[in-house]
Amino acid sequence: MKLYHGSHVEVRNPKILTAARVGDFGNGFYTTTSMEQARRWAVIRAQQAKTPAGVVSVFEAPDSLFENPELSVKTFLKADNKWLDFVMANRKDTDFEHRFDLVRGPVANDRVYVCLNALENGTADRPTVIRRLKTFVLADQVLFHTAKSLLFLEYVNSEVVPCSKQ
Repeated sequence: MKLYHGSHVEVRNPKILTAARVGDFGNGFYTTTSMEQARRWAVIRAQQAKTPAGVVSVFEAPDSLFENPELSVKTFLKADNKWLDFVMANRKDTDFEHRFDLVRGPVANDRVYVCLNALENGTADRPTVIRRLKTFVLADQVLFHTAKSLLFLEYVNSEVVPCSKQ
């Protein structure tokens, strides 16, 4: 299976990144099965880094990755209450930690972040947020959360993604 990682730099040797701002599924190395999503991430990261182009690094992983008995895997099939609890815990609870090697599920895009922020600041309740989320077509993301999980990821190549002039 092909997985893509969008950044402002080429990534040949992925690492588990820890940062002050935790992603939807926690710290680690984020990928997606969508080249288009990875290109969007690459442009965003390049713009943040003030570079003229981003890079999509392409990886190969076993087709059976998510069924591998050596790995603890959490899969969210849709943006539902369980997904929302997990994402919100990663966003809000500085002490929240999970023990999954891999986490996969929908990615929170800009429209989703508006919903999550509305829930956080109390301007929307949980049923309203879930109802809104059901109307979105969301790309996926795959988090490699542990060094062990990265052993199943093999670098293939990369693609430069120019930032469009505005």
